[in-house]
This record gives sequence, C-alpha cells and structure tokens, in this order.
Amino acid sequence: MSLALDAVVEVFTWIGLGGAVAVAIALVAVWAFDGTWLPAEALVDHEADGTWVRWFDADGEANSARADDHLAAELAGRDRSPIWYRHGWQGRMRLTRRPPAARPLAVALAALLALSAVSFAVSMISYLARG
Repeated sequence: MSLALDAVVEVFTWIGLGGAVAVAIALVAVWAFDGTWLPAEALVDHEADGTWVRWFDADGEANSARADDHLAAELAGRDRSPIWYRHGWQGRMRLTRRPPAARPLAVALAALLALSAVSFAVSMISYLARG
C-alpha cells in the first residue's frame, strides 16, 4: 500500500510543480502584454445612448470611452469613479488596476503550489514514518 501511496503522491507533486511553472509563465505573459495603466478620476455620464466615462490623462488630454453593459451596471448611480486608463491609447479604461485574467491565473498558481507542497509534505511524512 505504501508504494501505491508513494507513486500517487509523487505524481501529484510533479503535476503541481509543472502546472505551477506553466501558469506562472502565462501570468507573466498576461502582465507583460497588458501594458501600462495609470489612475485617473473620471466623470460618468449616463446618456440616452449609453454610459460614457470621461477623464483627463497624464498629458492633459481629454479622453472618453463608452462603457459596455457590465461596466455600465457597475457605474450605475455614480457621477464620478476612480479608473485606470491605458497610457498612450485613446478610449481604453477599466475599473481595476490589474488585468481581469490575472486573478484566476494567480488563484490557479496558488492552488497548484499548494497541491505540490501538500503532496511533498505527505511524501516526507510517509518516508520518515517508515524510517
């Protein structure tokens, strides 16, 4: 029975480590391709054709972006909102500093590292218990 346990724990350890490396590479790629986002205070206009967000960027230029349905629902009832805008681009903004894809990748990375750490700990406990 202990040989089967050792094999399963070894497989989980390597799956956790290999998966963590793959997810970490994906997380770094998402972060690198996301670009630079700067904070701003924006005015929110609720008009007949939709919700518009307007702000001044670091260069003093006026920018605006039409909010999609999800973003408009988050901005409902607000006249002002802190936003993050894409430096060097016109009309690109979001309400969070980090890209939306980064959070699930970070959770997956933490889960895979936890799987690997728990599997390694079980392996060491099993080894020391036999010894």
